Amino acid sequence: MMTSQSSGKQTSNFAPWFKSTWESLNLLNLPSAVLIHGQSGIGKFEFAIELAKAILCESAAPLSRPCNECEACHWFESANHPDFIALVPETHRKLLPHGDFDVEADSSKKSKAISSDSDGEASEKKEKKNISIEETRNAIEGLSIGTHRGGSRVILIYPLEMLRSDSANTLLKSLEEPPENTIFILLADRLDRVLPTIRSRCRLVSAPRPDRSTGLEWLRNQMALVPNSKFSSAEIESIYDEQGGAPYAVLQSLIARHHQDDKDELTIAIQASNNLLRAMSQGARIEWLDTAEKTQKARYSTLLSTMQRWTADLLSSAQMGHPRYYPKHEAAIQTLAKQARMPKLLNFWKSLVHARRHENHPLATRIQLEALLSQYQQIFED
Repeated sequence: MMTSQSSGKQTSNFAPWFKSTWESLNLLNLPSAVLIHGQSGIGKFEFAIELAKAILCESAAPLSRPCNECEACHWFESANHPDFIALVPETHRKLLPHGDFDVEADSSKKSKAISSDSDGEASEKKEKKNISIEETRNAIEGLSIGTHRGGSRVILIYPLEMLRSDSANTLLKSLEEPPENTIFILLADRLDRVLPTIRSRCRLVSAPRPDRSTGLEWLRNQMALVPNSKFSSAEIESIYDEQGGAPYAVLQSLIARHHQDDKDELTIAIQASNNLLRAMSQGARIEWLDTAEKTQKARYSTLLSTMQRWTADLLSSAQMGHPRYYPKHEAAIQTLAKQARMPKLLNFWKSLVHARRHENHPLATRIQLEALLSQYQQIFED
């Protein structure tokens, strides 16, 4: 086990509910590949970044945490460490240590990419959600040479399930014959979407989700650091439930609501989800064509997640339970649950599950939305 860190200069860069996970790892005897998996938005990426930094730290003593004082730590924080390679899609680069890319330039590029084509779909200039085969090959090919600083090399890949099949096969070859002094830190939101051949070659680490009180306390402390933030406890708790108890996802949502940037992707997602919820609360009276038009600019995966959580609450209420995700809509959900035809509701749930398997490659978001919302309307009709 790793020794405990006694220096008072260290600060925690990952959430407190990851403490036991961190203590379960041994920095001096890590396997060549670690696969950290768990719900999106619970802080596993921040945990992985701290782990990568600790592996590359050059402090003389085998500390349990990075020293934040050595040259390697400084290079890591400025995104200039030559032995740290991060393979993430364009949509996730803002999560990396600062300096990896020009934030202002990226924001400018993002705002230009919001323009729509004739069908209302986002243009092809939008940020890529997949890790390209070129990026993967370039990273893998460089592993044959020694490390730049004579120590370890860390390859971080997130989200692992977003790798294209050709990129995944390239990675698999390196996992089968791992390069010397190289550690792969792989992260996945959905372990079931990771190739079994990749899973079998990694040490699996399950990322924990905090209990509700711990998550809410952490959120309140984080929001206290945001200037002029005026969210009530009730508002924070409501969004916490909507996000399925994922504190980092809630924090991002709260900050986006605070800044109210209509061009920000997260703000667009929040507005679309709110429109979708208002429409679905209408049951048989839903105007599904209009709803698809108003929500199509948000990511398809976000819309599917909202629909799936709403449907889960409907199913729970139909079986004499209570809403988990949208308790503030309990009255409407209970009314709709009484009106719903259970066979149709179950079929709609199956349609959502099937759609989520292909959510990253929708043929046409608007058309698929229209089909799902039309099916939703029929749940409440004979």
